[in-house]
Amino acid sequence: MNSNGRLSAKYDLIIFDLDGTLIDSKLDLANSVNFTRQQMRLPVLEHRLIFSYIGDGATMLIRRAMGEGLGESEVQQALEFFLNHYREHLLDTTNLYPGVAEALDELRSLKLAVLTNKPLRPTQAILQGLKIHDRFAAVYGGNSFDQKKPHPVGIERILGDTAATRERTLMVGDSYIDIQTGRNAAVATCGVTYGFACDTLHEPKPDFLIDDLRELSRIVYASE
Repeated sequence: MNSNGRLSAKYDLIIFDLDGTLIDSKLDLANSVNFTRQQMRLPVLEHRLIFSYIGDGATMLIRRAMGEGLGESEVQQALEFFLNHYREHLLDTTNLYPGVAEALDELRSLKLAVLTNKPLRPTQAILQGLKIHDRFAAVYGGNSFDQKKPHPVGIERILGDTAATRERTLMVGDSYIDIQTGRNAAVATCGVTYGFACDTLHEPKPDFLIDDLRELSRIVYASE
């Protein structure tokens, strides 16, 4: 607690994953995947199966959803179908998870960033469409660097952008990929239990685990 009687923040920088952490985008992604399968003369898949493919970026999503047997040129054609369709439909049903808007307000005094494996253009379009883009000091996507999460290059760049230290940085996400990214960058980690891949959070285990993003404030502003 500082001299003004307020709780002091333990972290200066909070880095968020996007899909499954800030936004529930799974239905729009699934619809674009099934549109792509139809264009490739393949039957549609159950949404639940498609949901399990999300998290490693658009190219890996399409490789998984198209299945084995496609050549590289066909994969690239499918990826183009997917990205073009998703670009037009990325906000059809996508919304912030409950509590996200309030959590971002509570953390407004800190530096906030987004690091996702989703390509950058749709990431920015979604953040702008949901009117939260201006909350973030830095936003990077899966095609912003040569390596995607769990490689730590994205966190390293954000640390440089914000002049934050590792000791006062927290990575927040819904999957083992996000937690491993934080581990690889030697920053603290927090898992959320409501996302796409929360069943993967047991290994590696996050430093914190929350059921609602509004719970972040008790972690960040914990009394000392």
